[in-house]
Amino acid sequence: MLYRFRFLSGSPTRRGQSTAGRGAVIRAILPSRLEYRDLAIRLVASACKLVPTSGDEFGNEVVSAFSEALNNVVIHGGGSPEDEVEIEIDLGDDRLTLRLKDYGMSFDPRTVAPPDLDALPESGMGAFIIMSFMDQVSYEAGTPNTLSMTKVVGRSLQ
Repeated sequence: MLYRFRFLSGSPTRRGQSTAGRGAVIRAILPSRLEYRDLAIRLVASACKLVPTSGDEFGNEVVSAFSEALNNVVIHGGGSPEDEVEIEIDLGDDRLTLRLKDYGMSFDPRTVAPPDLDALPESGMGAFIIMSFMDQVSYEAGTPNTLSMTKVVGRSLQ
């Protein structure tokens, strides 16, 4: 099997300026299996460093939300082992948008009630983490299902 990574640059830049944060898009198509989770997380963590003025907290929150979203797609999506997940990372000057596209069962994390944090649940925290760490979350069920999550620099969980 061949799996692809693609870097697409958006608007042109002036000489000496970085392409990061200027409409750059990174796409990866990977098997929808947990063995590829670490690779996908490293890709997202590296992309966070390309957003100008972002720091460790920005990257940690994006990676945490992405990890939970990817887990939900792979573990709960009900797809076959041959299925793939497409990861799209859209880099902006002050933000990063992640899109996960899959062909499994649809699941909108925005519809999940917040967990009882006093009960210290061992599972069921994924949607809460996604909604807490990301500034904008949207979901479109279909073929494919598309989860979009945006994090803006400077808006961190308090």
